[in-house]
Amino acid sequence: MRKNIFISLLWIALAAIGILLNTPLNSRLTTSLTIPNSESAKAQSLLTSHFADNPEGSFFLFYVFKNASSQEIHAMKMKIAQAVATIPELHINDSRALGGVLFTQVGSREDLASASLSTERLRKALISAGLPGVLVTGPPAIKHDVTPVMANDLRRGEIIALGIAALLLLLILGLSFATFIPLIFAAVNIGVTLTVIYLLSLQFTMVLYIPNIVALIGLGLAIDYSLLYIHRIRTEMSVAKTFENACDTAQETAGRTIRISAVSVSIGLATLLFVPVPFIRSLGLAGLVVPLISAISAQTLLPTLIKIAGEGGMRAWKFTGALNTREPLHNFFARCARISIRYPKAIALSALGIISILALSIQSLLVTPSALTQLPSNLESARGLALVTESAGDGVITPHEIVIDFGSPHRALSESAQTALKSLVSRLSALPGAFAVASDSTSTFIDSSERYVRLFVVGQSEIGTAEANQLMAEVHTVMNSQSFPSGTRLYLGGTPAQGADFIDALARTFPPLILVALIAIFLALRRFLQSVVLSIKAIVLDLFSLVATIGALVFVTKHHIAHHVFGAYDFPRIEAWVIIFLIAILFGLSMDYEIFIVSRIREAWLKGRTNDEAIIEGIAHTGGVVTSAALILIGAMSGFIWGHFVGLQQLGLGLALGIIIDASIVRLFLLPSVMKLLGKWNWQSQI
Repeated sequence: MRKNIFISLLWIALAAIGILLNTPLNSRLTTSLTIPNSESAKAQSLLTSHFADNPEGSFFLFYVFKNASSQEIHAMKMKIAQAVATIPELHINDSRALGGVLFTQVGSREDLASASLSTERLRKALISAGLPGVLVTGPPAIKHDVTPVMANDLRRGEIIALGIAALLLLLILGLSFATFIPLIFAAVNIGVTLTVIYLLSLQFTMVLYIPNIVALIGLGLAIDYSLLYIHRIRTEMSVAKTFENACDTAQETAGRTIRISAVSVSIGLATLLFVPVPFIRSLGLAGLVVPLISAISAQTLLPTLIKIAGEGGMRAWKFTGALNTREPLHNFFARCARISIRYPKAIALSALGIISILALSIQSLLVTPSALTQLPSNLESARGLALVTESAGDGVITPHEIVIDFGSPHRALSESAQTALKSLVSRLSALPGAFAVASDSTSTFIDSSERYVRLFVVGQSEIGTAEANQLMAEVHTVMNSQSFPSGTRLYLGGTPAQGADFIDALARTFPPLILVALIAIFLALRRFLQSVVLSIKAIVLDLFSLVATIGALVFVTKHHIAHHVFGAYDFPRIEAWVIIFLIAILFGLSMDYEIFIVSRIREAWLKGRTNDEAIIEGIAHTGGVVTSAALILIGAMSGFIWGHFVGLQQLGLGLALGIIIDASIVRLFLLPSVMKLLGKWNWQSQI
């Protein structure tokens, strides 16, 4: 008993450290989409080194005025300049009046996380300068404003998830100490994972959504693993085994299933580590840590908690719960399996038909690198965005930045360079999607060596839209066709170009990585299931779940269903990182459910059951576990869906849809019908 208590206290101590480190972790998180070695990254590097300006660290100030004279506007500019001058890290790049709004761009050479720390100082300085009405926005201000909101969303989501999980666990496991074990197990897993994530953040870029993602995956896997383990112990105890023998059997069977599940989930999430995008890599790193810690704790902490609870803690008192072990071969899931076995072709075709209908909407998929304008309306940075987008268009806050390298000092002011530059500005200004082009001969636009020049091209449309992408393509065309003195190089930077490079990098590298991951998962499953056919079938069914889920997500967002039913943002485009991470998480969870069910079917077959009997017995014993875990995880998704951020809303909604599709259509009906049709081929170790 002392050993069990020591192991539990050790895990709890590590979890407590993670909870304490959560606040300093938040200050290290970012939303940067920078792609190393891309054209936009090179432009950003030049802007930082020669203009002391990092696009990710730029603030935008907006001040509404009425009937102001040129002298009054000049006085406003001077007050803003005085306020900005009090913060050494900041400088003014541009300031001009546009339609009753004084627009000022404030540059910084700092990265997003560092620049965000200047937000509050800048706002206080503006108030001290006599301009309390100035709205401060831009990437650093947005990060500063949304970080506490996201933390509140996380806390609220955790409370909702834990409340729903506790209620469902009570209904599933009954009145028993075992009801609390999954919650304790999940809390410890999440806390320990946050400890590891904080240590990793000291060396690697970590995205702002990491704590939310850790809580999501940690809760999901903890519920999956603990329910499987507890149900197996109760099943063994119901056939007259002692508590100790039941624990040993669960460790041997459920423990083995958990290990292979963790390997499969880890392989799927580890794929993200090889995407050459720091934003995605950080999600993959966090996603990889969670199943590894969950697997280790499932082999140490979970059995320890169960042994501390003892035989009495495993038994339900009066109310036994929906997941009881009495007559499992006659429960709802066994009946579903029998229907699928009786009519395998009809069931399989019906399931595939539903999946095909859901998948049709994929052809309407629209992705965006960022939903920058979809923010809680009460934030100052959001009010600033709303003000400028109403008066000048959504593209004002994400200008294109062109950097021109003339090859050597002083060449930027040569007659030939200036002639080419004026021609470039004129052609860019004539583009139909351009709102304005900013350029002059001040230090804001020409560096001190007179070698580098930069231009701002302000578009009318929001980043990620077809119109914005069209403008960026036209800007590229104009840049490439403009004649400049020999040795001149042009780079397109700014948020739109960075977003385009982000999506291009994902589209170029993720598909082949998926193929590699599928091969690795196949080899792992082949070793575990000892069947080539079952391994291939598991992967194919997971892919069916994925395409149906993405199609369903596109449908509910495109047709405003998510907005009207759940109150989510009415945003028809899906953030690119959501698609990538949705694929990684859902593939892991789907494989989780597959392994739970098929491992129990295989166990029954090894005991001498026929193919049909093994299918019925396996689904009868695990269908309740899978469905219960799915219901709890769907409840946990509500914290994301009713949160304040488009990306997390889309991720939560996509995961909820995916879990529903996978746990019902795929696992409950398609899996048994396909295994019935395959017959003896299920158990062939070789083809």
